[in-house]
Amino acid sequence: QVRLVESGGGLVQPGGSLRLSCAVSGGTVSRKSMAWYRQAPGKEREEVAVITSGGSTNYADSVKGRFTISRDTAKITVYLQMNSLKPEDTAVYYCQMRTIFGRDYWGQGTQVTVSS
Repeated sequence: QVRLVESGGGLVQPGGSLRLSCAVSGGTVSRKSMAWYRQAPGKEREEVAVITSGGSTNYADSVKGRFTISRDTAKITVYLQMNSLKPEDTAVYYCQMRTIFGRDYWGQGTQVTVSS
């Protein structure tokens, strides 16, 4: 059974940095892409960054230039480096994996709080 486990969230001051990790385990699936989403209280879940199987990346306008998505193919782990964090980045961050068959797998989420 495929599992995605996020880690690395926490409390950080504005302007600080965090690195989130998402480790995939439990099976071999043909991955089309992996992505980070976030959901703030009272708001819809939004895509933050995505990396395709070919290595292409895309970012939400709100995080361009501040966040970087990367992967370690051997470890089947995806990272989200978040710099220059702002209070509006506060949310639960979720890792998503999409297979070539269109099936989505989700992690349980990790809380990121940006506050002084």
